[in-house]
Amino acid sequence: MQRLVESLRRLPGIGEKSATRLAYFLLGAPEDLVGELSEAIGRIKSETAICERCFNLGERSPCKICSQPGRNQSILCVVEEPADLAAIEQSQSFQGLYHVLGGALSPIDGMGPENLRIKELVARVRAGQVEEVILATNPNAEGDATAHYAAECLAPAGVKVTRIAYGMPLGGDLEYADHVTVGRSLENRQLVQ
Repeated sequence: MQRLVESLRRLPGIGEKSATRLAYFLLGAPEDLVGELSEAIGRIKSETAICERCFNLGERSPCKICSQPGRNQSILCVVEEPADLAAIEQSQSFQGLYHVLGGALSPIDGMGPENLRIKELVARVRAGQVEEVILATNPNAEGDATAHYAAECLAPAGVKVTRIAYGMPLGGDLEYADHVTVGRSLENRQLVQ
C-alpha cells in the first residue's frame, strides 16, 4: 500500500492525502477497473508516438492533425503542452497547424530555452510556408516570458507573430476576477458594432 501511495504522489497535483485516497479506492475497486487502468498505464508509453513535425502526442508520426489535408498550412499555433493543443482543438475554432514547445521558461524549475523546442520552431518557420505564428502559451509569468522569447527568436524570420488575447471568461463576474485579468480585459477590448 505504501509503495502505491508513494508512486501516486509522484504524479503532478497529487499530494499525500489524494494519493492515499486513490490507493484505498483502487484497493476496493472492481477487478476489471483495476485491470483496465493497469493495462492503460502499461500501454501508454509503447503505443504513443511523438509527432516529428509538431511534437504532439499521437498513435503515429506524423500525427492526425499534421496529416489532415484540409488544415491551413500558413498558420502555426505554438502551445506549451499537448494538453493545450487538445483544448484548442476542442474549441473547433482553429484550423491551422501546431507546434508543441514541451513546457515554458521557468528558471526555478530548471526549464531554460535549451529545454524547449524553440530552435525547431524557428527552423520550421524558415523552411515552410508559415505566414503567421500564434503564441498560445499560458497567460502567466512563465507563459509570457516564453512567448516573448519565442517572438524574439522568430523576429529575423520576418513572419507575423501574434499572441492570444487575455480577458474575462464568458460567464465570469468582474467582482471575482483578479486585477490582472480585469486589466487585460480592458486592454484587449473590441469595438462594438
